[in-house]
Amino acid sequence: MMLKFFRGTGPGVIFMIVITLGAFWIGALLDPHPQDMSLYEVRPMPLYGILINLNGENPFAGVLFSFFLLSSLFFLLVYFNTKVFFISERTFLPALLYLLITSVFPELQVLNPIIPGAIFLMLAIMRIMESYRKTGTAYNYFDAGILISIGSLFYANLIWFGIIMIIGITLLRTGNLKEIFLSISGLITPYLLITGIYYVAGFDLKAFASDISENLTGITPGYNYTRLTIAVLIYTGLMILVSIGFLMMMMNSKKIKSRKTFSLLLWVFVISLGLFFVLRSVSVEMVWITAIPASYILTHYFVFSKKKILPEIIFSLFFLLVLLLQVFHVF
Repeated sequence: MMLKFFRGTGPGVIFMIVITLGAFWIGALLDPHPQDMSLYEVRPMPLYGILINLNGENPFAGVLFSFFLLSSLFFLLVYFNTKVFFISERTFLPALLYLLITSVFPELQVLNPIIPGAIFLMLAIMRIMESYRKTGTAYNYFDAGILISIGSLFYANLIWFGIIMIIGITLLRTGNLKEIFLSISGLITPYLLITGIYYVAGFDLKAFASDISENLTGITPGYNYTRLTIAVLIYTGLMILVSIGFLMMMMNSKKIKSRKTFSLLLWVFVISLGLFFVLRSVSVEMVWITAIPASYILTHYFVFSKKKILPEIIFSLFFLLVLLLQVFHVF
C-alpha cells in the first residue's frame, strides 16, 4: 500500500521521494516557462533582484535553482521533526506531503522569491522552538527576527510572519519584554543594513521604499483556476480540516513541547491563510508557506490514525489527483 510504504524510513523511501520530485518537476525542467507578472517580479525586493540578475534571461536556470532550494527545504522539514520530535515518529512524510501540496499549482514551478523566503521562515520557526525552557533571556528571537527579515528581502509579505515571534514568546516564555524588543530589533536590522548600503552606494532610497510599499499593498494578478485545480483544492482543504480536527482531539495526550510546536505551526497556517484572503498583494504563491504547517498536520493524521483503510485511500487519491494535475499541465 502506498501510504504504508511512504511511512517507512528506509533508503527506498528516500529514493521514491526523489523520483516523485523529479516526476512532478520534469515538465518545468524540460519546458521552463518565464515568470508571470506578479508584483514580486515587476518590483523585486533587493535579494530577489540579485537572483533575477544572476539568472539573466535563462528560465531553465531559474527552475533548476528553485528545484535545489526545494530539496533543501525537504531536508529542513524532516530535520525539524527529528530534532523536536513533536510528531513522535521519525518519518519522511512531511517532505512528500509538502511536495504534493505545492504541486497543486504547477505554474509556480519557476524561479520565485517565496521558496527562499519559506526556507528562512522554517529556520526562524526552528530558532523559536529552541527557546523552549531556555533560562534567562532567549536571544533566539533576535535570530528569528533576522531570519524572517532576510526572507522578506526576497518576498516582502514574509515580514508579516514576524507575528509568530510574539506568539512564540507567549507560548514558550514568560512574556519577557526584552525578548519582544529583541524580536523587533531582529526584524529591523537587515533593513537598516540594506538602507545603509543603498545610501553609501548612491542608490535611490525613495525607489527602495516604494518597492517595499508596492510589494506589501499593491495588487497582484489573480490565478486562473481550472476545474480540476478547484476540485483538488477542495479535496486538499477537506483533508486538512479533518487532520486539524484529529490533532485537536489528541492534543491533550501529547507532551507539552509537542503541543506548543503544533500550536505555533497552526498559527503559521492561520496567518498564511489570512494573508491570502486579506491582502491584494498575495496570491497562490502563499501555498509555499501554507504547505509547511499543513504537511506536518497531515503527517500527524496519517501516522496516528487507527483506521487502516481510510487514510490509505485518502493519501492515495490525493497523490493521484496531484499527479493528474501535473499530467494535464504538461500535455
